[in-house]
Amino acid sequence: MSTHSVAEARNRLSELIDRALAGEGVTITRHGHPVVELKPITAAPGPVTAQDLDWLAARRVGQRGPEDAGAFVSRMRDEEER
Repeated sequence: MSTHSVAEARNRLSELIDRALAGEGVTITRHGHPVVELKPITAAPGPVTAQDLDWLAARRVGQRGPEDAGAFVSRMRDEEER
């Protein structure tokens, strides 16, 4: 990880951005205190496709039970009270 003052970062911003994109931690300080961290923005996920849904369906562990989630939680809570 590298640490740079605001003045230094202003003069070397392009280089610091390239270093952050390469995976290096880059921190910018003001009066000796860290105030900003440069890091790459992760790409937004794409839309869910029919192939994605088919992949999930093929790997589903089990089917849902006959009751909905609320009824299941109520039943489990009631069993604990006994």
